[in-house]
Amino acid sequence: MSSGVTLTSATRQNLLSLQDTASLTATTQNRLATGKKVSSALDNPVTFFTSQSLNQRSGDLSSLLDGISNGIQTIQAANQGITSIQKLVDQAKSVANQALSTQITTTGTASTAFAASSTAATTINLFVNGSSTTATIPSNATIDQAISALNTAVGAGSFSKDTTGTKLVLNASSDVEFVATADQTNLGFAAGSGTGTTYGATTSAAQSADLSVSGVSARSSLATQFNSLLVQIDQLAGDASYNGVNLIGGKGTNNNLTINFNAKGNSNLTVKATDETSNGLGLKAITSTSASSGGVVGQGNFLLNKDINATLGTLTTASNTLRSDSSTFGSNLSVVQNRQDFTKNLINVLDTGSANLTNADLNEEAANSQALSTRQSLGISALSLANTAQQGILQLLR
Repeated sequence: MSSGVTLTSATRQNLLSLQDTASLTATTQNRLATGKKVSSALDNPVTFFTSQSLNQRSGDLSSLLDGISNGIQTIQAANQGITSIQKLVDQAKSVANQALSTQITTTGTASTAFAASSTAATTINLFVNGSSTTATIPSNATIDQAISALNTAVGAGSFSKDTTGTKLVLNASSDVEFVATADQTNLGFAAGSGTGTTYGATTSAAQSADLSVSGVSARSSLATQFNSLLVQIDQLAGDASYNGVNLIGGKGTNNNLTINFNAKGNSNLTVKATDETSNGLGLKAITSTSASSGGVVGQGNFLLNKDINATLGTLTTASNTLRSDSSTFGSNLSVVQNRQDFTKNLINVLDTGSANLTNADLNEEAANSQALSTRQSLGISALSLANTAQQGILQLLR
């Protein structure tokens, strides 16, 4: 005797319909819960793996954004350093111009009347701004002849005579020093006391009390200020780093910055480091050695106008270098910022494309859920109607 249950065709059809509805309801509920219409490769292999590939590329680009951001900050740090160094260079120019406008003078009137030697010509040895020169005064020369010889050696108008016409007057636009005490006393100036100024391997005689030199110490002080600014330039250039990278510190090509724009590394930008230190800008410290006078010690410290003008020339060149390097960094920064914006937009495109492939339309799925609920209720009612004939036979049996 058979133990199976015999169902009518209509009942079986309604049961299958209810099973299909239950399956669709489960799928819809899963989409509503996860927000995904394709949550695994089983749902749709092509769509799933395409979406995964888009997500992976988006993740790679997101990782590169950190490097791009660091690159932007590094370039900005270098550019800020150049801007500040430019201000220091401008300040150094101001110091040099101040030294140039500081007048060096040697003035004074001899305490005794001039009297030329009656036996032989007299050679007067002098330093004019550290440069050695001589004046030869003939024997029995008049004061006017002496003045003419001295002005030829020192400079026109440097020597004259007082109102009595017997004493020499010195009014020179330079630092005039005498090699020996006799060189002063032979002209009627009193002998000096103390220590003279050293020029090269020779020390001048102590300055006469009759003479006064001004401007030398002021220029020397300005030279010290100038050197201090060069130290500040070096320190500032060394501090203009970001995340361990310094593009202007002058430490060689190892500080070049390479910014990658794709995961393969074949799309990138290399920002070359520059040397914005005082040495890299061609700026030299002012020493007691003059660059314009054969390296004679004692002629530096802004004593000579030639030295100051030469220094101003190097400062102008340094300013031009800073402007050029700043322009280059600015151009690189613009490129990197443009690539940063492009990468952000591309990430958005990839994420949107991936979402379009796998994300479910929650409005549609909510409507499907409502429809399936109604369909399930109708299916149950249809199953009940399909069993009506069998219920009539049951009533006959009763």
